[in-house]
Amino acid sequence: MSDKFLLAGKEFNSRLIIGTGKYRSFSEMQAAHQASEAGMVTVAVNRVPLDRKTESFLDHLDPNMQILPNTAGCYDADHAIRTARLAREALETDWIKLEVIGDQVTLLPDNEQTLEAAKVLVKEGFIVLPYFTDDLIMAKKLLDAGCPAVMPLAAPIGSGMGVQNPSNLRIMREQLPDATIIVDAGVGVPSDAAIAMELGADGILMNTAIAEAQGSEQMATAMKLAVEAGRLGYLAGRMPKRLYASASSPIAGAIK
Repeated sequence: MSDKFLLAGKEFNSRLIIGTGKYRSFSEMQAAHQASEAGMVTVAVNRVPLDRKTESFLDHLDPNMQILPNTAGCYDADHAIRTARLAREALETDWIKLEVIGDQVTLLPDNEQTLEAAKVLVKEGFIVLPYFTDDLIMAKKLLDAGCPAVMPLAAPIGSGMGVQNPSNLRIMREQLPDATIIVDAGVGVPSDAAIAMELGADGILMNTAIAEAQGSEQMATAMKLAVEAGRLGYLAGRMPKRLYASASSPIAGAIK
């Protein structure tokens, strides 16, 4: 697509960000990544041997992809900050997907702890992409803190339920027209991705929907196309909804 995705001064050819967890093999992950044509891949810092002494998915990533470490598994701001610092040292990148979980059952984010950590990490020069609930006020606070983008959830992590509150995402897009909004978590099928993009999201991050699909490579291709279709649909501008029918072929000038 000629519609380039700019994030923190870097240009990406794809608006899809892909993950690394839950794949059945490294070769399956590689095939899915290639099929997705994603330019960025997220890595859970707390779940991978950063010293590279044992084999992990880090050894099977496309070197041309931007690595986006994430702080999955952190339940308070201090732990997330320490994890981000470790990621920067081990992976040599200032990029971080900030994730601070508030509940072990639902895995919903703790917005307050996320904001606290974001303020510290931004001051330390990190490019902070924060995962949070689809809350407009929190989005404004995270952007004011210096985050170059915000990452509201569509549904709980790994649920595959799709966009649960489309009105929240639509309002966020309308109220923050210049912000970069990346929908994160909850996408299950390509139509979910298309809907999120049609609502005005600038990008989508997903993992489980692809990794747990019976054919992950095929699903990665489908998600790539869905993101592109949704983006084009948003840019095109949808027709207005009407209560009554409107004839596709006008009768003005018709033969009587």
